[in-house]
Amino acid sequence: MTPAIRVGATGFGLIAVCYGFARFAFGLFLPQMRADLEFSSTLAGGISGGAFAAYCVAIIISARLSERFGPRAVAVCAAVIAAAGLFGIALCSSSAWLAFFVILAGTSTGLASPPMADAVSHAVAPARRDLTNTIINAGTSAGVGLSGPFALALGDDWRLVFMIFAGTASALGMAAFVALPAAKTGGARTRGQGLPRLNPNLARLIAAAFLMGTASTALWSFGGEIAQARLDWSTGRIGMLWIAIGTAGIVGASAGWLTTRLGINTVHRIFLVALSASIAITGLSFTTPRLTLIGGALFGAAYVMLTGVYLVWGTKTLPNRPGTGLMVGFLTIAVGQTAGAPLFGLLMSQISLQTAVVVFAGLGLAPRLFLFRPAADSKIACRKRFG
Repeated sequence: MTPAIRVGATGFGLIAVCYGFARFAFGLFLPQMRADLEFSSTLAGGISGGAFAAYCVAIIISARLSERFGPRAVAVCAAVIAAAGLFGIALCSSSAWLAFFVILAGTSTGLASPPMADAVSHAVAPARRDLTNTIINAGTSAGVGLSGPFALALGDDWRLVFMIFAGTASALGMAAFVALPAAKTGGARTRGQGLPRLNPNLARLIAAAFLMGTASTALWSFGGEIAQARLDWSTGRIGMLWIAIGTAGIVGASAGWLTTRLGINTVHRIFLVALSASIAITGLSFTTPRLTLIGGALFGAAYVMLTGVYLVWGTKTLPNRPGTGLMVGFLTIAVGQTAGAPLFGLLMSQISLQTAVVVFAGLGLAPRLFLFRPAADSKIACRKRFG
């Protein structure tokens, strides 16, 4: 087995568990959790925002730990924390304990991504790195898509589902220990550097990723609530929406190839329109079961493609620190999600679901204002301006 396949397959599985199960399955099972544990949509938004905030802290720590201790140790740690959080969700007896374990599980997602970027940089040939990174990133879709059949098969027994998820996370931890390189990828040149210096490309990445992350919480955190409110769907039928999101999200594995062929900015703009349209199609009052599934599929493809775009954007901006380059984009997505989840919940409860959907669909278009500029273009522009 080649290093690209070994690292890519392990990373794909780890991201599927940490993102699809530990982070985003909460939105799928939220209606039944609220019914069983009796808490408000505002609190639900707060819990979801707390999980995203934990991700923000974890991804900063993870990038530094991966540079210092190597990707294997950090990836295994991510799987262990995911398993602990998922197991706790399965056993929680109150909304307070649910919040604690959802936030703990959310921490695993922040830990998982930077070591995978470093593992790819260490083990995979340069020509295959963008493709391998975006294939790993598409693991989110597999995890989301697989959580849907569990909802269909087990219905309202969300505790059993999360117990199964916890076992799967444990298995991925063992796989990461066997398959990933232990070597440090940063070496002496990255020690003590801390966070990277802000440059124009990073500033534009931060702005775009923040706005996209904010908009995405409409479906990641409240997709189940929206489907229940608009269509009176049960948890089992909401699982169909998650299957649509996850299955279509596999398209995002082609982000590395597409950005090479069409350019980062073209792919970015096309899929921001798709993201905005998906939120409107799924959430506005005219939606139907068929439109909801179409909107979910469009959302899955757009979200995973856009995260792949930001991954490539970050690693090209900081080529000597790929884990940190990924961290900047993914951290900012999560900061946006931390702000977006409580805001959507507040708009939905205090004004209306229709208003919340319109606002967030509009936010999905805003990142089109920000462009990636290759380093060579920036140098030419500087020479023209100051030469």
